[in-house]
Amino acid sequence: MELQHYTDQIVALGQQEDLLQLGRSAGEIKQQFEDLLIELERQEQVKRLDANDAGTTYEEFDYKPLKEAFFEAYNQFVTKRKAQQQLQQTLETQNLKLKKDLITRLKEVIDNEEKIGTAFQAYKEIHETWKKIGAIPREHREILQKEYSRLLEIFFYNIKIYKELKDHDYRRNKQLKEDLIFKLKQLRVAALEQRDLESQLHALQDEWEEIGPVQNEDWELMKTAYWEAVRSIYDKINEHYEAQRQVLKANIDAKKKLVADLAARMEDSANWNTFKHWEAQTAFVLELQAQWKTIGSGSRKDNEAVYQSFRALCDTFFAAKKNFSKEIDAASQEIVTKKKALIEKAQAFGSSTDWKNTADQLKKLQRQWQEIGSAGQRYENKLWKEFRAACNAFFDARQTHFEGQDAENTQNLTAKLALIEALNSFELPADKQAALAQLRDFQQQFNAIGPVGIKEKQNTYTAFKTRMDDLYKDLKLEGQEKERVFFQAKLEGLLASPDKQRLLQAERQEIRKQIDFLQKDIFTLENNLGFFARSKGADQLRLDVQKKVDAAQEKIQGLKARLKLIPNE
Repeated sequence: MELQHYTDQIVALGQQEDLLQLGRSAGEIKQQFEDLLIELERQEQVKRLDANDAGTTYEEFDYKPLKEAFFEAYNQFVTKRKAQQQLQQTLETQNLKLKKDLITRLKEVIDNEEKIGTAFQAYKEIHETWKKIGAIPREHREILQKEYSRLLEIFFYNIKIYKELKDHDYRRNKQLKEDLIFKLKQLRVAALEQRDLESQLHALQDEWEEIGPVQNEDWELMKTAYWEAVRSIYDKINEHYEAQRQVLKANIDAKKKLVADLAARMEDSANWNTFKHWEAQTAFVLELQAQWKTIGSGSRKDNEAVYQSFRALCDTFFAAKKNFSKEIDAASQEIVTKKKALIEKAQAFGSSTDWKNTADQLKKLQRQWQEIGSAGQRYENKLWKEFRAACNAFFDARQTHFEGQDAENTQNLTAKLALIEALNSFELPADKQAALAQLRDFQQQFNAIGPVGIKEKQNTYTAFKTRMDDLYKDLKLEGQEKERVFFQAKLEGLLASPDKQRLLQAERQEIRKQIDFLQKDIFTLENNLGFFARSKGADQLRLDVQKKVDAAQEKIQGLKARLKLIPNE
């Protein structure tokens, strides 16, 4: 598992000897572990909710052992690293004392030693010891280095050795220092990792101190150039750390905004009283979680605090959604009971031969079915199939009975074929209204003709509908008139179909589905309106969104008008 991979990485880091430079790597591993853990736990929550909606049981995976194992390894790493840091601090303090003692000793050599050989030997011992002493606390480094450099300058100035050698050394030292200053300037503009930049700077500073003195008249200029170059690099280092602090702060601010957005949305949870509401809010929460994953980490202290706040709000939301599902499921049971009673009544009519009265009774039961409302996604489809099968048992028997009337069916077939032949030779008049009136007359004539045989009914209906569709297309209607006429023609065509009951029901469901889709769009758009700040640019965005909302509302009204036109058969 990938979580175990991060634990193995932390263990591997902890086994290295020098942990002082590995703090950032451990922090990144910890952040990646926590981000992955959030995603995995979120997926478990979604699976659990999906299982609850489906009426099944889902056993969640327990990530606690993996989490405890990771943080145990991480805490061991932190403890070991702190011990090394404390040891380093102790060593740096000891090194500081040793270097101060060397400075004191060097002062005594300069002030009191009159023998050049002895003084030079003492200097060599001091300098070799100085180079072997490790790092000292950062805050003392510059002052101590300056003092040591100053004393070295005095020492070498006072040491009167062979002039030729001294002049040669001065020239050589000047060239080395100039080369080193050039390296510092190049280092300032080099594209290096921060750790490499600091490491190379310290190495060059150590190299500077190891170079001997130069002529007094050159020293001030070189010293100024050197410290200007060093300070410029330190400025670059400080800029990097400041930029890092700003990035961390921006990440925390972005995460806090997500927490605030979720908290604000949760304040309205009392008004979420339908599945549509909860599904919309679930999409919103999942989107926030996806955004969270794209945001980088902040400081460890702030990152943990804001994560706990966000996690708590997400847990509260999904717990509330689970409770709502339980309440709705309980309410659905009452509807299920009522619909089962209707199924039993419909099944009782299955063997009836009272075609007229029984058909009326079944249609009444169908209207009651619609009025009761939905039993929810878990039950509705299964109940509807049972109810529809019970109704179809009677209507299929009735249809079989009437199909036995061959003579009447033959007459009807002759009439319909004659009407289709007349329609095929019919030419549209130039006047659209007259054309529409004649097409409606053809439709009414076709609808008025009784049924035909089972084998012929679909072919005659298809031939008639195909020709009617072609004629309506030839009218080249536009805009709302086109939509109205085409829908009316479609409706009349459905009424003429041998399977009109099923087709009309399917048309109702399709229109309701379009209405639901538009209402979801409106809900999302209205939510988006609340995200725009009160600024000049946001005002235009709000106007655009409002136009979309108004257009969707207008479409819904048109669809509802169509719904009313469909007869309840």
